[in-house]
Amino acid sequence: MKFGVVVFPGSNCDQDLVDAISVGMEQECVKLWHKDHDLQGCDFILLPGGFSYGDYLRSGAISRFSPIMQEVIQHANKGGYVMGICNGFQILTEAGLLPGALLRNVNQKFICDNVYIKPATTSLLPTQLLDMDKAYKIPVAHGEGRYYADADTLKALQDNDQVMFKYCSNVAETGETYNINGSLLNIAGVSNDKKNVFGMMPHPERAVDPELGNTDGRAIFESILNLVNA
Repeated sequence: MKFGVVVFPGSNCDQDLVDAISVGMEQECVKLWHKDHDLQGCDFILLPGGFSYGDYLRSGAISRFSPIMQEVIQHANKGGYVMGICNGFQILTEAGLLPGALLRNVNQKFICDNVYIKPATTSLLPTQLLDMDKAYKIPVAHGEGRYYADADTLKALQDNDQVMFKYCSNVAETGETYNINGSLLNIAGVSNDKKNVFGMMPHPERAVDPELGNTDGRAIFESILNLVNA
């Protein structure tokens, strides 16, 4: 499987993702410049975290119109895999590839911390090998991570098993106490209805290398790579 990491002006987690995929997971990975129209034959497209275009107007609102996004949208519409992390998640909601929106954190502050998330389903590619009773420690770093959607969208997400992760305690308990940013239903990640586009606010690429003291993020990438062996 060949991975492509899109780089926008202001991306600052692109190299983290490349290293996690190419070094940590030993997979082919290339960078894709935002002005290009060539996905270079990549099977799985990743949109990294950061502050694309300085987060002007709204997080992800300008990046959504980058030339490369025309190709990413076509790739997704043809059933190709796309995953956005943090700012990448915001871009995917702005592009209409994922439902809902990411609003300012309820405390109106930037949150940079290690948090716990639990898979809400094992029917999605990034969670298929995960333990639904386990809390995975994954770093977050965002100011606009509060997931919001209207009531009908939330119902559809739950009915279609599209909720990917929820914020939780270190023993996988969910509740408002562990809801770090005010997201509805503690949602930390979702998929589209076709289940080939994924978005999550926490940064699994920052929890792959043992030298960082946490490898919980490896399980998410291993789950994705299981597609190759399926």
